[in-house]
Amino acid sequence: MRILSGIQPSGTLHLGNYFGMMKPALELQEKGEAFYFIANYHSMTSLFDPVERCKNTLDVALDFLACGLDPKKTVFFRQSDVPEVTELSWLLSTVTPMGMLERATSYKDKIARGIAPMHGLFAYPVLMAADILIYDSNVVPVGRDQKQHLEMTRDIAIKFNEQYGQTFVIPEPQIRDEVAVVPGTDGQKMSKSYGNTIEIFGDEKATRKKIMGIVMDSRTPAEPKPDADKNLAIQLLKLVAPAEVAKDFENRLRAGGLGYGDLKKALFENYWNYFADARKKRAELVANPDYVNKVLCDGALKARTKAREVLKRARKASGLE
Repeated sequence: MRILSGIQPSGTLHLGNYFGMMKPALELQEKGEAFYFIANYHSMTSLFDPVERCKNTLDVALDFLACGLDPKKTVFFRQSDVPEVTELSWLLSTVTPMGMLERATSYKDKIARGIAPMHGLFAYPVLMAADILIYDSNVVPVGRDQKQHLEMTRDIAIKFNEQYGQTFVIPEPQIRDEVAVVPGTDGQKMSKSYGNTIEIFGDEKATRKKIMGIVMDSRTPAEPKPDADKNLAIQLLKLVAPAEVAKDFENRLRAGGLGYGDLKKALFENYWNYFADARKKRAELVANPDYVNKVLCDGALKARTKAREVLKRARKASGLE
């Protein structure tokens, strides 16, 4: 089983990235052959500063390695170090219906939020399909918001196979419903574009202030909260605290007597402890940039070997060689 996943270097990684993509990906590296990449081509649709893109790419590598990615078990690389993916993207675009791309909810949502329409944003699902198909990926862990893109990948692969003969493996999505959407500090989905994130490796003082600033309702501490499971701090606590600890705070909030300030303090403490070992590991990696770069270069060599094989198959099937 080959597992494929990617993450954009569009900014500092946060809890939504970790629980929605990173943690499931790290667990899957124990169950199959994992190909994980830093999607710096994709970041060009939302990030336009080359210096920042380069810095963010390194930060993503540091974060993944600090959180437990094992280069001995996982092929870890920069997307742009495998340029074959852009050629495959063109091949796939020739069988991709315009209507399919026009129906992409991610594209429509971004345009509705005022992001300028561009071809890269519109054709994003085709490049994503190329990312997945070029490694003969079997399983793709995605958040619920990316489920449609994975379905489009499957449709594009099937259409190419029907047009030119059996060429691509049809991938299967893997969605973990319990963490499919991690709430941000404002209750919306945690996202850099909403400015509501809690960073994985954020500054202690700034992160404490952000968590303590989460807005709650106006009920007094003594009032019972029968909807305690819907409380934003409780939802986040369930991610970073032991199950019994999170359940205890939920029960106390439901019964009444627990102040929101105490709840948010507990959330910060459990968040800070959760990433303590990773924080130490990251500091060691920052001091050894040559090692980090070697991991990415070695990963790219392995990824390109597979990518060339699949691209050659697609070129031959479509009469390009």
